[in-house]
Amino acid sequence: MKITNSETNTSIVEIGDGVYRISTPVPPIPALPAGFTFNQFLIVDDEPLLFHTGPRRMFPLVREAIEAVIPANSLRYLGISHFEADECGALNEFLEAAPRAVPLCGAVAKMVSVDDVADREAIGLGDGEQLSLGKHTVKWIDTPHLPHGWDCGYLYEQATSTLFCGDLFTQPGADHPPLIEADILGPSEAMRGVMDYYAHTENTAGLIAKLAATGPTTLACMHGSSWSGNGSELLGQLAAALR
Repeated sequence: MKITNSETNTSIVEIGDGVYRISTPVPPIPALPAGFTFNQFLIVDDEPLLFHTGPRRMFPLVREAIEAVIPANSLRYLGISHFEADECGALNEFLEAAPRAVPLCGAVAKMVSVDDVADREAIGLGDGEQLSLGKHTVKWIDTPHLPHGWDCGYLYEQATSTLFCGDLFTQPGADHPPLIEADILGPSEAMRGVMDYYAHTENTAGLIAKLAATGPTTLACMHGSSWSGNGSELLGQLAAALR
C-alpha cells in the first residue's frame, strides 16, 4: 500500500490484477463517531476506468493517488453507480483533467442527471451491457433502489471476478485494511441499524440474486474494506438480512 498524501492518509493499493483501491479516511462527525472512508477504484488497462470520482473537494487527493500509478489525463471512463456527491462530485474536474474521459453510468442516470450536469455526454449502459477496456471487460447491472436511487447499478469486471458494489456492505470507521476475508456483513448491518440508507423495495431479493449470479470473488466496497471470498454466498446472506 502506498500513502499518496501524508496529511490525509489517502492511499492506493492493488487489490486485483490491474485493479486499484484508492481510500481516504475522514474524521468523526456526530452521525459517524468512528469516522468513515471514501474509496474509489481504478482499473488500469488500454482504456483506464475510475469507478466513483469521490466528492468534489477530494479531487486533488484522488488525482494524486491515480498519478502514483498512471497519468490522470489518460483516464477514459469515469464510472458512476448512481447520482450522489461521493459518486460523481468531482466528475467535471476529472473531465477537465482527462481530455479523452467520458462519464459511464446506467441509462437511467444518463437520462435523469448526468447528461445535464456533466461537461461531456455520458455513455449510458443498459442492463447486462458489456464494455471492453482491453484485458478487462466490465458489465453493467441495473439495481434500481438497491440500496437507493432509481438510477443505481453496479459494474462487474470479468477477468478479476470483481463486483464494484458501491454502497452495499458499507462499513463505518476510518481504519480499514484494503482487502479482507473477515466479516463485513455484521459491521454493515450494524450501521444500517443506526442509519438505514436502504430503500427496501419489493425487488430487493431479486436484484441481489442478479448480482450473486455473477459469481464475484472480490467485492469492491465504496466505504470500508474490500472483501475476498465467495461473494455469491455473502450476497445471499445480505438478502436474508434484508428480508
